[in-house]
Amino acid sequence: MPDFPLLDQVILGNTLLRWLLALLAVVLVLLGFAIGRWIFSRRLRFGPPITNVILDDIGHAVTRTTAQPIVFLLALYAGSLTLAFDPRVKAFLRAGAIILFLVQLGIWGNTLIARWMARYEARQQDPAAAGTARLFGFVARLALYVLLFLLILDNIPGVEVTALLASVGIGGIAIALAVQNILGDLFASLSIALDKPFVVGDFISVGSETGTVEEIGLKTTRVRSVSGEQLIFSNTDLLGSRIRNFGRMQERRIVFSIGVSYETGIDTLRAIPGIIRSIIETQEQVRFDRAHLARIDAYDLVYEVVYFVLSPEFQVYMDVQHAINLALIERFRAEEIDIIYPTQQVYLYDQTPGRNDRATGDRSQATSERET
Repeated sequence: MPDFPLLDQVILGNTLLRWLLALLAVVLVLLGFAIGRWIFSRRLRFGPPITNVILDDIGHAVTRTTAQPIVFLLALYAGSLTLAFDPRVKAFLRAGAIILFLVQLGIWGNTLIARWMARYEARQQDPAAAGTARLFGFVARLALYVLLFLLILDNIPGVEVTALLASVGIGGIAIALAVQNILGDLFASLSIALDKPFVVGDFISVGSETGTVEEIGLKTTRVRSVSGEQLIFSNTDLLGSRIRNFGRMQERRIVFSIGVSYETGIDTLRAIPGIIRSIIETQEQVRFDRAHLARIDAYDLVYEVVYFVLSPEFQVYMDVQHAINLALIERFRAEEIDIIYPTQQVYLYDQTPGRNDRATGDRSQATSERET
């Protein structure tokens, strides 16, 4: 076997042969990664589509978001494995390589989360999908970063993660108590995202406030009121309130009353429900329910009318009610039916001694008035 004395020369504690092997390892690692990325990129462009979504996401993350400096430094570490160094130096290099790999894992994980969020929004086709995806993305990234941070600390020489976690746990309890309102809003936001009592674009009523949901955030929900100003609700307070979601309406049930005078004939009183029904049924997107003489009030005979507007839009309801009101006024005037308004009858009496008859009204009423 030929002897190459040059290869046996020692440079920085290692022979030239070891340095050449280390260089070869570096080149092979870089070349292998470059070839693998090229092959996968061509398959994505020209090959049959990958049916496995997870593999497609991982391949995209590896080929598109791998940091070249990190790959080069990891290749140098692979080459250093063939060299002989002091154990402390080897431990330092190993810790550095693990930390670099964990950083690259964080970049890949962030990319995978972003792709999942985009796919979730596209699949849901829901106005709330963006807020839900943003919330879950925030939670997933937070969990990823905390895990990677702890792993990085665990690989730094001289750092005791167990003692650190114990101290962090005690401090975490104090912090949790201090920011419990913020955490409550955060979990309320998670509840809104999962349960979806309302979504962006819904018209809701909370207590005396009404408006359209513009944004569902991690701590607050923003609603644009009907008068134009922006209302900001704490998520915790919002879930603790009764919410009326008009955006989920399929149709509107409308109840209104109309009064006629006591002097209206009995036949006309019987005909009024039919008149009201015929007027309502001529309207579009309307389903008539009932019309009854519901009350005998102090001033009028009150009919209660119920119908349904087959559209949740408030503008449609107002247009229908406007047309019904005009048609009722026109028909009642044509039929000489008085739509009553609050009135009082005043009886006048002659106070001349010996004359007890009333000018208008009957004697029993006059007696009653005097007694009163």
